[in-house]
Amino acid sequence: MDYKDTLLMPKTDFPMRGGLPTKEPQMQEQWEKDNMYAKVQERTKGKPTFILHDGPPYANGDLHMGHALNKVLKDIIVRHKSMTGFHAPYVPGWDTHGLPIEQALVNKGVKRKEHSIAEFREMCKDYALTQIDNQRTQFKRLGVRGDWDNPYITLKPEFESRQIKVFGDMAKKGYIYKGLKPVYWSPSSETALAEAEIEYQDKKSPSIYVSFPVRDGKGVLESDVNILIWTTTPWTIPANLGISVHPDFVYTIAEANGKKFLVAKDLVEGLATELGWENYTTTGEFKGRELERITASHPIYDRESLVMLGEHVTADAGTGCVHTAPGHGEDDFYVAKQYGLGVLSPINDRGVMTEEAPLFEGLFYEDANKAVTEKLKEVGALEKLSFFTHSYPHDWRTKKPVIYRATAQWFASIETFRDDLLEAIRKTNFTPSWGETRLYNMVRDRGDWCISRQRVWGVPIPVFYAEDGEPIITDETIDHISTLFREHGSNIWFEWDTKDLLPKDFSHKGSPNGTFTKETDIMDVWFDSGSTHQGVLEEREDLSYPADLYLEGSDQYRGWFNSSLTTSVAINGIAPYKGLLSHGFTLDGEGRKMSKSIGNVILPSKVTNQFGADILRLWVSSVDYTADVRVSDSNFKQVSEVYRKIRNTVRFLHGNTSDFTPGTDTVAFEELRPVDQYVYVKLQDLIRDVRTAYEQYEFANVYHAINSFCTGTLSSFYLDIAKDVVYIEAVDHPHRRAMQTVMYDALLALLKLVAPILPHTADEMWAYLEHETAESIQLTDMPEAKELESTELRTQFDQLMLVRDDVLKALEEARNNKTIGKSLEAHVTVAVRDELAPLFATEQIDFAQFFIVSKFSAVAASEMPDNAVSLATGQVAVDKASGEKCERCWTISETVGSNADYPELCQRCADVVAHHYA
Repeated sequence: MDYKDTLLMPKTDFPMRGGLPTKEPQMQEQWEKDNMYAKVQERTKGKPTFILHDGPPYANGDLHMGHALNKVLKDIIVRHKSMTGFHAPYVPGWDTHGLPIEQALVNKGVKRKEHSIAEFREMCKDYALTQIDNQRTQFKRLGVRGDWDNPYITLKPEFESRQIKVFGDMAKKGYIYKGLKPVYWSPSSETALAEAEIEYQDKKSPSIYVSFPVRDGKGVLESDVNILIWTTTPWTIPANLGISVHPDFVYTIAEANGKKFLVAKDLVEGLATELGWENYTTTGEFKGRELERITASHPIYDRESLVMLGEHVTADAGTGCVHTAPGHGEDDFYVAKQYGLGVLSPINDRGVMTEEAPLFEGLFYEDANKAVTEKLKEVGALEKLSFFTHSYPHDWRTKKPVIYRATAQWFASIETFRDDLLEAIRKTNFTPSWGETRLYNMVRDRGDWCISRQRVWGVPIPVFYAEDGEPIITDETIDHISTLFREHGSNIWFEWDTKDLLPKDFSHKGSPNGTFTKETDIMDVWFDSGSTHQGVLEEREDLSYPADLYLEGSDQYRGWFNSSLTTSVAINGIAPYKGLLSHGFTLDGEGRKMSKSIGNVILPSKVTNQFGADILRLWVSSVDYTADVRVSDSNFKQVSEVYRKIRNTVRFLHGNTSDFTPGTDTVAFEELRPVDQYVYVKLQDLIRDVRTAYEQYEFANVYHAINSFCTGTLSSFYLDIAKDVVYIEAVDHPHRRAMQTVMYDALLALLKLVAPILPHTADEMWAYLEHETAESIQLTDMPEAKELESTELRTQFDQLMLVRDDVLKALEEARNNKTIGKSLEAHVTVAVRDELAPLFATEQIDFAQFFIVSKFSAVAASEMPDNAVSLATGQVAVDKASGEKCERCWTISETVGSNADYPELCQRCADVVAHHYA
């Protein structure tokens, strides 16, 4: 007889190798064919809802690792919620308006001026929809489950209609106004920008010190004094209308190099060093408020510069006298407004100086820096020129520098409801907790929101103008435009005559002749995405407002989190979200930002093609996503090893429960052996810990807990000692069924616990479970941890595991000394510390099996053999076991040969073979 045939070896068709790059697309195709998303929604219908509202990615280009990190995190949360008693629909969306799409068409050779606005917008729409299809395919390849056939798209008429309503509601409350004010202006994009569209990069700039001769000293300053200013934007000198001083600073006159300069007293020493004043003297002291309304002569033009008081003046750099150009600085604008000065901004949309800057007309502003500096030198007003590199605002799309420029723009006033915004933040749950401070400070310190853009691809600002120039925003016009956009889309704003866009027989006192015009600017794209709480959450029947969670990158504290909060609080007085969760950025393996120019970009598509989506998803779960995370091939290789361990663990569990029927073979907890009870208790701990980690969005804890359970509790311990039972004993032996009970429950629990992270692998194994009736693991619930009385059991086995560690060390040493080969050749004798001795008084534990040796003895210290080694828990001796090797179970036993019919077997194996295989 071949005794191998009498062993109950694992039987499973579940493959050892994942083959994920090939297998996953097939599974995804099947899920789509089975309409799995709809089935999940149908199963959870009527349960409490959990709405994770998708922040819309921009519809342009392929996905990068930041997209993958974001969408996988969302999918893990939604999948978990749908398995824990919630109805959790997920509606993905896209942001589709804005300059990048206009620019993409131009880059493809589309000549913008050869098409009407409406035609060009239609081309933008077609391009956006094409990009959506491309990105949707890539998102689905990541295993992200959602309503992909019916996403929200900001260019859709129903969304635009809702957005118009949001604008109208804010206007009705007095939050929308038009005004001339300096805003971030991008010459490269030819449009105003919001703060969220600004990024900072290093830039080399000129640094100049310029003297303004006093014209009228008001009896305080003599006419031979020069007011010294410092600026890093020489091109704004032609726009200078004044000089600001702090009312409480002390100013003095420094005489050096034959000239007298008014500067802040605290800055004199530093200026002397900077400007090379070797022998200077100071005379007189003046409070800043004494200098108010003194006038100086503009160094280039024949006009005055007014001295004004400004709290914005600081003494940490410069001279304490601030060059003030109301058309090119927010502080400048406000202080000049208090003194009744006008606004001068001699620069056009493209950043070119206009005729309002004589001598410099036609120069690009950066070229004007040199020309202005040379002119200042020529007239003797330039005291020093140098260059320095500093962090400077850039257009986030074109990566080119921006300027401050006063233009007529539409604004949303923040000041009027800032306190409501801050209160809404206080009521929001933040993960990580520092997000609250970050958003709170941003809202506390932000200015009014410039919501107009001088582009064409976007939602029009729904404002009409009367003949006298008065803007018209009424309930009637807003409702009418909203209805028209819902029916026809927003392109009609550019296709129809103004009269056709107005309500029938509309009249206004400002247009006695019945003539009206319409606004040509579009809304900031942040107003688009910031309106999704209405355009999506309120619009769709399967969603609700406010959402339970918004989850985006940490840059969205100044972006989507901020704009959504602003519009929601403005119209409804509440935040659009109950919770905010943010993640960091993805960097390369060396901590650098990924860039095509550096060549360090890792695309999600490359990862899924090489490793599989489940590996990428497992990596997402393994990192501390709340901070910036590094991505490299080595990361995925490391995670692949963990994946293999998880896969092989569930494969082993399945293979060893192939002849187990849960309905008839399950052993009650009370009837399990102590070792089985202990592992079963550890399984409940795992379920409890993992469930808690999911609830707290701590997915790295999920990853580590599952990995630790598979490698430590199961592979290195329980599954190792199980082989002597599940392979060797008869099929229905109580000990075997006991272990199979634990294994089967562990298999089910592990599959469900990893399902949100490894949906493909979990569903693949689920298909092999013949006793489970659910069509897919996606249509099941998470396991519930059982409360078991286990204090004494835990204490017993936690101590035994310490002894086991010592025994394993002793066995390893014995192997190195050639005393034994495999552990089954050993006879282990232990003499533990007195307090541990009771552990070995029980007969319910097979200690030889527990330590995977052929014979085990627990004795008093005085009885220990001479070869004993002292370890943490006591003394351990390893000797060669006496007897012969059983050809079936491989243990060394003195009972081998006791059954004449099976002389090669020990008594246990001979009995099994005789009764079941003879």
